[in-house]
Amino acid sequence: MAQLIPLGSLGAPTSAETMREALSGGGCSSSSCGSSDGAGDLPPELWDRIKDHPCYSEEAHHYFARMHVAVAPACNIQCNYCNRKYDCANESRPGVVSEKLTPEQALGKVIAVANEVPQFSVLGIAGPGDSAYDWRKTKATFELVSRVIPDVKLCLSSNGLALPDHVDEIAGMNIDHVTLTINMVDPEVGTKIYPWIFHRGKRWTGLDAAKILHERQMESLDLLKARDILVKVNSVMIPGINDEHLIEVNKVVKGKGAFLHNIMPLISDPAHGTHFGLTGQRGPTAMELKALQDRLEDGTKLMRHCRQCRADAVGLLGEDRGQEFNLDLRPEEVVYDPSQRETYREIVAVERGEHVAVRKAASAEVSGLQAGASVLVAVATRGGGRINQHFGHATEFQVYEASAKGVAFIGHRKVEQYCEGGWGEDATLDGVIAALEGVTVVLCAKIGDCPKDSLTAAGIEATDEHAYDWIEAGIAAWYAARYAPAEQLLTA
Repeated sequence: MAQLIPLGSLGAPTSAETMREALSGGGCSSSSCGSSDGAGDLPPELWDRIKDHPCYSEEAHHYFARMHVAVAPACNIQCNYCNRKYDCANESRPGVVSEKLTPEQALGKVIAVANEVPQFSVLGIAGPGDSAYDWRKTKATFELVSRVIPDVKLCLSSNGLALPDHVDEIAGMNIDHVTLTINMVDPEVGTKIYPWIFHRGKRWTGLDAAKILHERQMESLDLLKARDILVKVNSVMIPGINDEHLIEVNKVVKGKGAFLHNIMPLISDPAHGTHFGLTGQRGPTAMELKALQDRLEDGTKLMRHCRQCRADAVGLLGEDRGQEFNLDLRPEEVVYDPSQRETYREIVAVERGEHVAVRKAASAEVSGLQAGASVLVAVATRGGGRINQHFGHATEFQVYEASAKGVAFIGHRKVEQYCEGGWGEDATLDGVIAALEGVTVVLCAKIGDCPKDSLTAAGIEATDEHAYDWIEAGIAAWYAARYAPAEQLLTA
């Protein structure tokens, strides 16, 4: 099978032919791939608003990239899981940045990215402080970018404390996506998460602080809903503090109209210097996170593909090209060229049509087998919805569940890259195997005998037999070969 160029590597200068080959591998034509319909049960007008937003649409995250600009350093609350002073180019977590930007510098960076990353569709401001509290810089940045690139979607993240003061301005701009971080709806729980807040010129602590924050967050939800602004709620899962409580949080935010609920695992490495990290508060395991998400399937629609991005992240989810566009690497003046993004959108519409059809067929195939087995499948992918990455090159695995319900994406597992310069480290492989807890099989483009044998010894199958297939098609083929009853195989 021909080698595919990964979506994540597309950049200017790139011809339409190269883009088309990168996306389809030569196997798709506009007359045979169907439409780009991927709305499912969503109303068409809602699908149109989220279809190219990688954070609001799981389907879109295979094709479109986000960009965060770090223009809002000031924050009005302290979270026990946050330390914005920490900065490491290799660290991926909220609040981390390599450089803080003025609105004018941010505009230059956005133009540079738009010219080089044709997948770019969403500009977000997620700090490193709070975008609504540092509103003057947030607003100025969005205004500058909208004049130059009017089609880019604008998105902001906030803790909700200051947001009600600016919701009318938000509604008057091209901002129809807002993310609110809500970790509690019971202020008593909030006292264990927030040591203080700063509101109306005064620092508040304890229960008073948690009550004010809760009230303002609920007000933010109501005001945004009234103005038809889509809201994604982020919640950090903190075992022993709010893990069970998040069931109630999900119920409340659903009742107030949140479109998505994203439950993220606590990151509490002591090296980050956070309160939770230094006091030994652990984060949830991947299976604990999945168990909670599974309990909430009947609540607000869940986002399971979050990567807990840096506040200066650039690129497809799961990658970060931000370091390529730092100030010292960019020309002082750059002119926006829309041609790459326009060409990409035309081509990807066809590719998405084929992928949607494959996803539906794969789920129907798996559910139709009536095998009864529910298994987790880890996939090494570089983007584009394909099984297109070498096992040893993966820094994360996308995890799918194959069951009587079909094939569904359920999350990802971050790992340290096993193969560096042609060699693999045993200690690194041990870490990868540990990260694949609960996984039955790994599908990848290539895998060596040594890691394959180690995975087998750990009870995890690994295969490259489905290299460069669509992810869902590869999963369905593997599942059918392993679990289909003999009578179904004979009649297939």
